Amino acid sequence: MNLPKIHSITKKICVALLGGFLLVFLLFHACANLCILRHDDGAWYGAFCHFMGTNYVVKVFEVILLATIALHICFTVWLWITNRMARPVRYHQRSKSKTHTTSKLMMWSGILIFVGLFMHFTDFYFVKLGWVKGEYMVKTENLQDAEMVQWMQFADEMGMTLDEFIDQLETEASEYADENEDAAETAAYIENMRSKAGVMSLLQKAYAEGNVTKDGKWIRHLTYEDRELLRDVMPESDPEPDFYYMAREKFSHGYIVLMYLLFFAVVWIHMRHAFPSAFQTLGLNNTKYNGIIEVLGQIYAWTVCLMFAAVVILVYFGL
Repeated sequence: MNLPKIHSITKKICVALLGGFLLVFLLFHACANLCILRHDDGAWYGAFCHFMGTNYVVKVFEVILLATIALHICFTVWLWITNRMARPVRYHQRSKSKTHTTSKLMMWSGILIFVGLFMHFTDFYFVKLGWVKGEYMVKTENLQDAEMVQWMQFADEMGMTLDEFIDQLETEASEYADENEDAAETAAYIENMRSKAGVMSLLQKAYAEGNVTKDGKWIRHLTYEDRELLRDVMPESDPEPDFYYMAREKFSHGYIVLMYLLFFAVVWIHMRHAFPSAFQTLGLNNTKYNGIIEVLGQIYAWTVCLMFAAVVILVYFGL
């Protein structure tokens, strides 16, 4: 296997820098997840997700984050392969080492984290990309169509539902189709209104079932089929994943909670070594401060992982 010639220490520095960036992001992610615990009908967390999903600066950061994860994995595997190639024959007798157990597990914990990330992406991020079905929400103001509101008023004045009113218009249009030069255009117009009537029915159903946020700004609990209807009929409606509802629904299942808690335990193992190791690789350690760095690393790893775990556990118990 011919790999590009890059010095081992250079690869280690890349792994440390990329890993340090991911460590900071994990703390940010854990803090954001705490919004799920607020009993505000998802107002805070929904606003956060909306900002993260629509801000162009954040979208650039998202690409950087995904690239960082990919590069961190690539450099780690590359370093592991080159180290194995440098010593193809293992020692006959294992030497006793003072290396911490978490250090010896870094490669395996990294593999398990990759598996956990795929699970996490499937549950949430892939829904955002449209690769996996989920729950969605849409701004109520994006569903307001002035023409449809006027039609609903006409239907109400005639004592009809909107669908009945459109049926009557269609019947009258078909009776005069031979005399009307714009029959095809009229039929297309009525069909478009019928499609929009489906959207209005969706809006009315949401209000009837209480799927509107307390501030009246969002329609919640939309299905994948609802999202497709909105995107076909009213592309400007721009439905978004309802991550608040999805998180609370997923973490109500014991087996999913257990899987995530195991995932966080593996992340702790990885972070436990990654924090002090990054300082050492970058030459920022010192015999005088190594103990402090070690303690700070443990505090950081415990804090981040417990914040993640707390959200999952508390949501499971309905808190």
